[in-house]
Formats: sequence, C-alpha cells, structure tokens
Amino acid sequence: MMIRVQTADFDLNAELLQLRQGNPGIGAVVSFVGLVRDINDGEDISAMELEHYPGMTEKALEQIVVQAQARWDLIDALVIHRVGPLLPLDQIVLVAVATRHRGDAFAACEFIMDYLKTEAPFWKKEQTSDGARWVDARESDDQALQKWSSQTQAKDIA
Repeated sequence: MMIRVQTADFDLNAELLQLRQGNPGIGAVVSFVGLVRDINDGEDISAMELEHYPGMTEKALEQIVVQAQARWDLIDALVIHRVGPLLPLDQIVLVAVATRHRGDAFAACEFIMDYLKTEAPFWKKEQTSDGARWVDARESDDQALQKWSSQTQAKDIA
C-alpha cells in the first residue's frame, strides 16, 4: 500500500506500472483520477487550493485502505492526493487498486474514493469571480458513503 499527499503532479501511467510491476497474480487494476473542474455549483472556478493536516491526513487515508483490505482481497493499493494551489484540468487525486479479479478492484476503488471524499481531512477553497470560498461537504458524498455501511449491515444480518 502506498499513500502520498503531495504538491507535485503525478504521472498516471508510471504510477499504474509501478503498482502492478512484478506481480503476476494481479488480474485487474482499477483506477480513478479526480480533476479540477472549471465550474462548481453553477459558478466559474479559476483556481482551487487544497489544504490538509500533515500526518493526520496520511493516517486517515491509510485507515481507509485498511478498511478496503478487510472487505476485498486486495493485492495492492495506491492513493495520491495533491494539496496546494491547482487550476482547472489539474489532477487532484489518484486511487488505484490491484486485485486478482475485476469485481473486487472496482468495488474497492469506489469504496476508497467514497470514504476519501467524506472522511479524509482535506479542506478545499475555490476562487470564483466573487472571491474565494470554502467548499462544504456534499450531501451526495454522504449518501455514497451510506451505501457501504448498509452493505455491511446486510452482511451482518445474513
């Protein structure tokens, strides 16, 4: 498992190659790359700045991956999250999961991203034509997280 919080951009191809390199047991790699959009809630966004709590953020990301490892048979996982100033089209986050089978890879990647959006200590400030504004958590992110806890409850009942 590799967790990195950094200001520098990342090379998607190089990161995925490193994740799967040397392990012939890997049958699937699923990745998600999040990008800075130029519009949010109907307003033009000229830039964004991401802040985090060093040390605490990495531990939170690590715990999210550990939770995914407990649910699915992961061979490896990678989470890279950028901080600092970013512009539209810049890469923000990479979540990549390597497994034996695609079903585990898709589910684990989605799980990690859903938890990252709601549980990791990042703060986002957008620059709009009206000035800077802090971005609040989205109800849709909380709803995405709820599906995972309802799946756990269903497994516990069965």
